[in-house]
Amino acid sequence: MPTVKIALIVLAVLALAFAVPVAWVQGVGQSRVRASVQGVEKVDAIVVLGAGLREDGTPSTFLRRRVDGAVALYEAGVAQTVILSGDAHTRADGTRYDEPASMRDYAVSQGVPEDVLVLDGEGFNTTATCRRAHDVFGVRSAVVVTQDYHLRRTLYSCVEAGLDAVGLGVSATSVLPLKSAWWHVRELPASWKAAVRPLVGA
Repeated sequence: MPTVKIALIVLAVLALAFAVPVAWVQGVGQSRVRASVQGVEKVDAIVVLGAGLREDGTPSTFLRRRVDGAVALYEAGVAQTVILSGDAHTRADGTRYDEPASMRDYAVSQGVPEDVLVLDGEGFNTTATCRRAHDVFGVRSAVVVTQDYHLRRTLYSCVEAGLDAVGLGVSATSVLPLKSAWWHVRELPASWKAAVRPLVGA
């Protein structure tokens, strides 16, 4: 068999090995996407994933959009518990980086009662947030709020963690088109990783 033909077969097999898991993750997630607040039924909790802070410690634009989505869901009566999940740690210089606390302050400023807010400072990534919602906070059904490009993989990860989860996507519009494009592209390898994670016991 000619070398070129062998190379093409190998490339085709590798492409399938990448494309099929990605399509599976995205497809499972898509089936759980809700187009609007009105399309979400009552659940145990609203889960908001972290998305970075500004230099002054306030939520980034993407994070404010996520919290705004959660506020709308709470006001619609979808759930009486809102889990704010993100990174909370003390930096090397002794200052505090705390996404959940920043989200809490913003949510309270938007009229959400503080006593319905649950802070998860160990939501260091999507998988950790989903697993901790189920294992630590006892959530069984949830609506997850994140940017639309990230939503399908998030929902797949939450279902894999045992949650009966649906999701509401918020805007990913950015003033930095190249950065926004990169966020979309990196969902492909991240989706592949989410699909194969159970196979390697991660």
